[in-house]
Amino acid sequence: MKTKRIPCLCLAVVSSSVMFAQTAHFKYFSYSGNDERFNKPLETNHQYFNPIGLGFYPDPSVCRVGDTFFLVNSSFSFFPGVPLSTSKDLINWTLLGHVLDRTSQLPLTKQGVSGGVFAPAIAYNEKNKTFYMITTNVGRGNFFVKTKDPSKGWSEPIYLPKVNGIDPSFFFDNNGKGYIVHNAPVVGKADYEGQRAIRLFEFDVNGDSIKSNFKEILRGGTSVEPQPIWIEGPHIFKRGSYYYLMCAEGGTGFWHSEVILRSKSPMGEWEECPHNPILTQRKGLNPNRPDIVTSTGHADLVEDQAGQWWAVFLGCRPYENDFYNTGRDTYLLPVTWKDGWPMILTDKPIPAVNEMKGIQLKNKIVSRQRENLITGNFSYTDRFEGPTLDSRWMFLRNPTAFWNLDGEGLSIKALPVAVSERESLSALWTRQQHTNFTAETQVDFTPASSKELAGFSLLQNEEYNFVFGKTLIDNKPTITLYRAEKGQALIASASVPNKPVRLKIEGKGRYYSFWYALEGGEGWQLLARGVDAVNLSTNRSGGFIGACIGLYATTDHH
Repeated sequence: MKTKRIPCLCLAVVSSSVMFAQTAHFKYFSYSGNDERFNKPLETNHQYFNPIGLGFYPDPSVCRVGDTFFLVNSSFSFFPGVPLSTSKDLINWTLLGHVLDRTSQLPLTKQGVSGGVFAPAIAYNEKNKTFYMITTNVGRGNFFVKTKDPSKGWSEPIYLPKVNGIDPSFFFDNNGKGYIVHNAPVVGKADYEGQRAIRLFEFDVNGDSIKSNFKEILRGGTSVEPQPIWIEGPHIFKRGSYYYLMCAEGGTGFWHSEVILRSKSPMGEWEECPHNPILTQRKGLNPNRPDIVTSTGHADLVEDQAGQWWAVFLGCRPYENDFYNTGRDTYLLPVTWKDGWPMILTDKPIPAVNEMKGIQLKNKIVSRQRENLITGNFSYTDRFEGPTLDSRWMFLRNPTAFWNLDGEGLSIKALPVAVSERESLSALWTRQQHTNFTAETQVDFTPASSKELAGFSLLQNEEYNFVFGKTLIDNKPTITLYRAEKGQALIASASVPNKPVRLKIEGKGRYYSFWYALEGGEGWQLLARGVDAVNLSTNRSGGFIGACIGLYATTDHH
């Protein structure tokens, strides 16, 4: 998922001659990650790092067309939606763009940070040579878009009101027939809390619509647990004479797992795999193991050109207990077959360094992961010198044209919206991809009141975040640090001259330190050391994203 500059945001760039009194100018943004799990030698001709998608790349879905793999991930209430990446070897990914790059495809008005797009699934129908991406916009409903060429954009959404639930996924059979499976409420009254079902619809490929009514093909889940909860994320695929139904089970947290069933028909009856779960990290492992990965599940399978099957799935890298600020990553492991069943990994920890198999060895493709700014330890600086934003930047909800690239940096017109509100913010966001990281910027901003602020925000959601920037306190320019955890608290402040200021965040696991430096000053000054950032962990805050780092300006700071 190597970053590149792409004009996919469909926003009018504000003329550089139009300036506003409440405008913040950011000269650059730099990021550096240094995690111990990646400080290891990597034999790039036969090894790769896990995760392959680092920090807030959850719910992966994959398909292959010819020699190219296509991968999508959840984007929730960020815009543009559903990052679409391509690869020739499953190891090195390039961001092709975003599937949902128009507001008409992805209305996000008033949605919470962890609203929006859940669990996109990508599929290719060989019969009509068409790509399909199906997903849930929790504020609008289930829908799909399609295209003959993903590099040229996708259709307007086709909504599916009969799909009542989340996590829809297409399956196209060899004969051209189409099916949709999804998570749904059980028919009738649930037997216990957390009981869900998998439904199947036949799909009219020519009419782009659902045929007749659904069939409940799995109720509750598998027999791994006495009362299985949250059967979800279903995918159907075919190998030989069997159809396989693969689902996540146990919830998306620490008890996450992947289970599988098979049948001679997409309609069932379904036989459970005797080896279920086929993927989990929930028990039987040393809780103090190095390079720990937890919460694995929500998998998808793909067969490469050499006949080797692979699984992509999500997992988490906690820094202590079940706390992680980086969100859910994308991982890759080879699949082995046992008695006609696919097996991923259940009784061993996921290693940081992994061995290639199949296509990678056959074609002698050399891994370039360290160069691709997607995994491993890396650094980058964005000076905003191009004609459009780098594809690493995201907006929260549908954006207005509040930003401007003037060749000397990034200007943000401060809107009267705070990070605590479910509105379109004047902020650009990028992922925190490492547990240990540094982020830095320089901002030139002249606040006229205590409601005006510009600098950084660290976001988990509206109630759990940090705001670190320049504002006015008692009519004096002041650097302030606010921490929000169901209520905002001022952590530290320092009066400064009215000059451009550099801001720096250093994160080390749970604890972050905050620094500032003045133009022509004496270097970095400590504002606050070792501030507890567990509020950015989903285990504390709820929700589904990884922490995001924002360049942020507002005229409604509170």
